[in-house]
Amino acid sequence: MILKSKNLIALFAALFLLLLGIQAYFMYKTYQVKEREIYRDVHTRLTRFTDNLDNKASMKKVSDDSLQHILIKFTNKEIDKKEFLSLFEQNRKNTQDYFSKYVDHQFENQGYKVAVKIQYTSIFFLPSKTKLIDQPITLFETKNKVIKAGITNTGNWETTSKSTSDDEKKITKNNSFHVKSKTEFEILNIKSIVFKELTLLFLCCIALLTSVLILYIFTVKNLIQQQKQVEVLHTVVDNISHEFKTPIATLKIACKALKKDWNPETLPLIDRQVVRLENLMLQLHKDETSEETPSIKGEDWSFFIQDLAFTFPDTNFEVSNQISEELPLDKNLMETVIKNLCENSVKYGSSEIKINISSHSKNLKIEIIDNGSGIEKKELKHIFEKFYRIQSNNIHNTKGLGLGLYFVKNIVTKYHGHIDVSSRPKAGTTFKISIPYEN
Repeated sequence: MILKSKNLIALFAALFLLLLGIQAYFMYKTYQVKEREIYRDVHTRLTRFTDNLDNKASMKKVSDDSLQHILIKFTNKEIDKKEFLSLFEQNRKNTQDYFSKYVDHQFENQGYKVAVKIQYTSIFFLPSKTKLIDQPITLFETKNKVIKAGITNTGNWETTSKSTSDDEKKITKNNSFHVKSKTEFEILNIKSIVFKELTLLFLCCIALLTSVLILYIFTVKNLIQQQKQVEVLHTVVDNISHEFKTPIATLKIACKALKKDWNPETLPLIDRQVVRLENLMLQLHKDETSEETPSIKGEDWSFFIQDLAFTFPDTNFEVSNQISEELPLDKNLMETVIKNLCENSVKYGSSEIKINISSHSKNLKIEIIDNGSGIEKKELKHIFEKFYRIQSNNIHNTKGLGLGLYFVKNIVTKYHGHIDVSSRPKAGTTFKISIPYEN
């Protein structure tokens, strides 16, 4: 189930990332479309203006006599290159204020900050194919400078005129020029404008992604909580099923003993096992009972050992019980600790088991020493793990689920105690437990 849950979480995460990628791509494409739409609008309006800009300035483009006149004078070397370029530079300066104010006024309502630059990129004198300029000449430019053009338009045209010399030969000269121009537009605050216009769409996308993420987190939390509940249920069931074995086995032996021979000592043993079975059943229905946890009395420790001696008659149990007072510890849990450790010793070949129980400085001391097969050093760090059983040549030689020592460890940890174990193969094992308590 845990593996399936991990796969579902991984699938959910992959789908969420896919959705995030789709949303990001969708918003990016929407941004591009909106940006192109704004640039198209700006371009259309500026093109109409720049087409008529010639009439508002001191120089003209196509079929412009003043431009034609300047080009002819430069070709005929009536003016040098410096004077030629200065005419264009002077034109740019003279028209810059008017041009900038007009552009700003056109897009004031929309809040666009527009930069425009119009250049002649090349001028050729066609008869001789002479190149008149080596680098672009700026004809018109706004005060806002173009940094990275959003739209660039190019154009080219020819301007032609004829002139006749004044001498007797009356030579007619053809003055043809080929001009290439470039117009650049840039909306300097395009990002803020697009984001402003798409704010609602962006917020909706973010809200959708946030909702999916919250749903995802909520689902994962519920799944983790359910897994914890299932694990707790499994632990309880494993614990109860493990604990049922001992009293049931003891009752079977007691019933056989009663059939063979009447013994008054057998009845208290049966009574203790019945009470233990009742307590185990109550653990399955903790919400239905309000009874207080039974404290352990001094004689209870001896009863635990008597029950074990009756269940395992071939094993010699020696107990040293130095506790006579009642301790504020759960009797059922303490019985589980003693019996699980002793039963584990019996399973692994112990014929003699010593149990020492004492109290010192409000700490319960439990020591269990056996002469069983012992535990390899490499196995010691694993013996308290759930479902772990010691193997011999990859074979489990003893019956069980590997839960006894796991429950012992959990009980000791619950009381903030500690447990130490030492062992030598074929020489036995010693468990030492210390559990703090307060009266």
